[in-house]
Amino acid sequence: MAVERWNEEGKTWDEDHGLLSEEQIAKCARADEAEGPFRSPIPTRQVSNGEYMPILQTGEQQRVEARIQELADYASKKLGISRRKFLASTGGMAAAFLAMNEVFGRFFNVNRVEMFEPATYAHNGVPRQLFVFDDQLHFVRGTRAGATAMRAMGQGPTTPGLSSNGFAPDNLPDEFGDPRGAWNPALIGLPLEPATFNLVQFIKDVYLDSQVTVGLLSNVTAFLINSSGETEPRPARSVEEARPFEILTAAQTAAARNFINEIAGSTRCLAHGLLYVGVGNLDNIQYQIENHEPDSWKGYNISFAAKVDTDPDSLMQRWRLDDENVAYPTYEVILQNYRRLKRKKPGLNNICVHKGLAPGPPEIPERGRPTDVPKAATDWPDLNFVIYHSAIQPAFFDRQSLDKIQSGVTRGGVPDIKWTTEFAQLAAPFPNVYAEIGTTWASSVITFPTVAAHIMGQLMKFMGQNRIVFGSDSAWYGAPQWQIEALWRFEIPEEIRHRYGYPELTKTAKRKILGLNSARLYHLVSGPVVEDRHRGDDDDDKHKDKDDHRRRGIYHPVPADYEQRIPDELKVCLELESFTADNMSKIKDTYMAMGASPSHTRYGWIRTRA
Repeated sequence: MAVERWNEEGKTWDEDHGLLSEEQIAKCARADEAEGPFRSPIPTRQVSNGEYMPILQTGEQQRVEARIQELADYASKKLGISRRKFLASTGGMAAAFLAMNEVFGRFFNVNRVEMFEPATYAHNGVPRQLFVFDDQLHFVRGTRAGATAMRAMGQGPTTPGLSSNGFAPDNLPDEFGDPRGAWNPALIGLPLEPATFNLVQFIKDVYLDSQVTVGLLSNVTAFLINSSGETEPRPARSVEEARPFEILTAAQTAAARNFINEIAGSTRCLAHGLLYVGVGNLDNIQYQIENHEPDSWKGYNISFAAKVDTDPDSLMQRWRLDDENVAYPTYEVILQNYRRLKRKKPGLNNICVHKGLAPGPPEIPERGRPTDVPKAATDWPDLNFVIYHSAIQPAFFDRQSLDKIQSGVTRGGVPDIKWTTEFAQLAAPFPNVYAEIGTTWASSVITFPTVAAHIMGQLMKFMGQNRIVFGSDSAWYGAPQWQIEALWRFEIPEEIRHRYGYPELTKTAKRKILGLNSARLYHLVSGPVVEDRHRGDDDDDKHKDKDDHRRRGIYHPVPADYEQRIPDELKVCLELESFTADNMSKIKDTYMAMGASPSHTRYGWIRTRA
């Protein structure tokens, strides 16, 4: 079966097999041809780019596809339009949500009217003026490549150079029967380049292509370094030695924050300081406070970031939150400065710590297990401990968690989602401990919605809706808008709620999780944003005019020519080597004005024979 594609450089047609053999190709068909006129808004079968053999369409996927077609046929006739046009509209997306709810259980808030009325679809979607605080955002300095493994999880099977999901053991499928689905369909087929992770793209993804109001720019303490003349990676001896191996330094994080806020004319970006702990790193903590003015701190227990003594030749170690000799001296320095600077930096006492996403033994706090949280929270009541990823242990693929749910294994009366259930129950008594859902939400809502429902249900049951904060871990996974929309429409199925005593995920709770809780943690404004204005009711329109009026004067949009305003000094600081004009906003406006609509065409191979 010879299939060809155009080779622009050689001006010839080349055979396009990818890594598939002739025998494998004989069992497949081109997705753009085999799907025919049916263009589902969401993929209903695995599409391979030729680097791996796709699986056959599962029974559940067949049912979803058939139901989308039935709904599309019915609605398009009622509306007097073609089925293709209907599927490209918001009505088509509503039909896809309805079909998924029918097959997999009700996870998304959507009703049949939305197939016919775009205004209703928009009303049930994310409110235009919703306050969103994304507390985990990343980009990479120009001389470093991006985190391709994380991007590959968001992009799925079309990620260049990566042919399988390294986090899915034995190629096991997700809840929808796909071992490697794309979390963010907008990334499908895009190139994987360092430019994807630079400041220009970051601003576009976060402030132009999503509804993020305020973003917290994060960073990562170095894990291991490759020192010149040494054959094996090792821990650094000092922060200075570690700095070249950070994906974004403390200085670069602060410089990017300052630029974003300057061009916006308001506080649209906050910055993490790098939490290198221990008595040997105290001077660095103070240096960051004096020179970079961090808004809070980001640390990794699993990172070799603890200098436990002042010996210049000793290597840094992993650490735990409740180590009185290592972590506590650092907390004391931070708390002293917080008391001095809290009017200027009211979030300086927020200790954000990466826990989880760490499969494999040993299961200890130094690798992310949350058993060190209670003592630290007890001993330091004036610090807030924001536990990133809600401590979930499995990395990026929640098959293990789904198996636990289905097997009936419980902890404290609820399914035992490894480390997250334990964390929620341990943290319950401590009002200064918060659950952050970056990556945990992204990795579960698209692939394992049942796991997502239990995660959100458990965090709300044990910790309450006031102590959960939203993070997207973007721009690894593209613009964060898809995660915001998924959370806004997501519902915990009634059967699951009643069986395990989970609270309802109301619009009031979603507002808090998506923004208001973090606004309170960082004291962004005094009043309209941090108040619980809705007082338990979920009527979006009741307060809309008042909220719009109040917020309009607080946060200003990022100007369209932001790239041209980046000063040379900042370019040098971020080590960005090249810039290209970003006219995407203008192009998009023209594109939409022409009445364009998505084609939902997918390019690649689909399996048609066993």
